[in-house]
Amino acid sequence: QCSPWKDNACCTANTSLEAHKDQSYLYGFNWNHCGAMPEQCRRHFVQDTCLYECSPNLGPWIQKADSSWRTERVLHVPLCREDCEQWWEDCQGAFTCKSNWHKGWDWSSGTNRCPKGAMCQKFPYVFPTPAALCEQIWSNSYRYTELRRGSGRCIQMWFDPANGNPNAAVARYYA
Repeated sequence: QCSPWKDNACCTANTSLEAHKDQSYLYGFNWNHCGAMPEQCRRHFVQDTCLYECSPNLGPWIQKADSSWRTERVLHVPLCREDCEQWWEDCQGAFTCKSNWHKGWDWSSGTNRCPKGAMCQKFPYVFPTPAALCEQIWSNSYRYTELRRGSGRCIQMWFDPANGNPNAAVARYYA
């Protein structure tokens, strides 16, 4: 799913392969922390990882980060409405115990586990709207917009590379 960036990517082929694994060395993050994540939901998280790791067009949103595991992060990347809505729709049957996946996990086993007392609940309970999912899950890395794909003003999480990379024009606009 990282193929849209293969001709101009900020990631290696190995990073692309790792982005597709249930338990990747990239972050040691377990997508199945509340049972098996449905495949239609999981593909959005793979696309999210590919966008984050591989896209050369996130420059306008890179910020310094003071954390032990990274020195930079993206903040408020304007995602196209359809991307957030489809992600949210496809994850209706998935379960999680947290709304912010950046922090607060129990890492004592070497992988993320729900913190003590956190209950696994369906995504719609944890993320009642597409905006809640896109904005909360990674500490405001993304911003939900009403902008549509093709507007030239929002980032698409995935695109058909045969039609070019629509995110290049979006990055130029915001730069």
